[in-house]
Amino acid sequence: MSALTELLRTPYVVRLLVASQTGRLPMASAPLALLFFAREAHSLALAGLVVGVYTAGMAVSAPILARVVDRWRQPPVLWGSALLSAAGYLLVGVGDHAVAPTMAGAVLAGAGTPPLEACLRALWPGLVRPEAVAAAYSLDIAVQEVIYVTGPLVTLLAVGVAGPSAGLAAAALLQLAGVAVFASTPAVRTWRGVAVDRHWAGPLRASRFVVILLGVVCVGAAIGSLPVVVTGYAENAGNRSLSGWLLAAQAAGALLGGLLYMRARPGGLSRLPLVTAALAAGFVPLLVVPEPALMAVLLAVSGVSLPPVLTAVFLTADRLTPPGTAVEAFAWIITAFTVGSAAGAAVTGSLVADSIRHGFAFAPVAGLLAVAAMSVASFARRPVTV
Repeated sequence: MSALTELLRTPYVVRLLVASQTGRLPMASAPLALLFFAREAHSLALAGLVVGVYTAGMAVSAPILARVVDRWRQPPVLWGSALLSAAGYLLVGVGDHAVAPTMAGAVLAGAGTPPLEACLRALWPGLVRPEAVAAAYSLDIAVQEVIYVTGPLVTLLAVGVAGPSAGLAAAALLQLAGVAVFASTPAVRTWRGVAVDRHWAGPLRASRFVVILLGVVCVGAAIGSLPVVVTGYAENAGNRSLSGWLLAAQAAGALLGGLLYMRARPGGLSRLPLVTAALAAGFVPLLVVPEPALMAVLLAVSGVSLPPVLTAVFLTADRLTPPGTAVEAFAWIITAFTVGSAAGAAVTGSLVADSIRHGFAFAPVAGLLAVAAMSVASFARRPVTV
């Protein structure tokens, strides 16, 4: 029996994967929905800032929610955060495009994002055999790329049917539906955090983990810049809806990369600079700014190396961080990524106003900084095998 077949036959695995993907779909659909909604009345630079505050809200709240989960249970945290996020989307939608409610609603929508990703990854050691945990992480990260394929398309469909506010409503409803199924799963309801003596810094006590987080910030900045610059590219091409298809193409490349990487044997920490360098190199051809068909291909290629980077990061975190901090450690990785994504979105809005090529130049530069951070973490001392 293959590792994939074994995982899919394990009780609750399929249900949790589907529920998690549904609840996390707004991570890909909401930024584009917010961008479209804000763009109706504001400049692309301000619309990029709206996306930035959404992702910043998510970044700030994720480790806080995860720390509560580590010390308590998953369902109450998931439900409470999902309801807060839904209230944020509602505030944006009824704010009549005024800047204050739009910004405030975007912050709430991001801050209330349920920590489904971190919660699921904390469940794997209790759901599958120890030898299958690495494969479970790889499957999870590979499958999550479906989010980034379908998320922009969900927004395009909702906006096309009922206008920009429908994209926000779709994000809120999908998030609530995913949480409902995930939180009601027996494996989630019976999970409890590990009872250990805890340090106030949690997983941040591990110095190499902190350096890796800096690298993840740079990776997030590179990825977060692309929705804004691709939207500017699509507008220049005369078809703003083209942005959804281009971002879906990039996510499709990442999905392929994740599925292929499942076949690779887990490597050591020294692999991180290599896979990160491949990611950075994939952004360089975008500087050509070709016609849409070739741009879709180049964006797909640029996404292939993202799952290997994230797989290596999550597997390393599982070994480097103290016991009893699993959910928080995973949340810090997500936070680092979203902090970078917020910065990338905010900065790139101004760059795109100057030149589309300048906007595309941001990702490879951020990628090079990520390679530097991963190299420091890898070679500062003997790498930990994961």
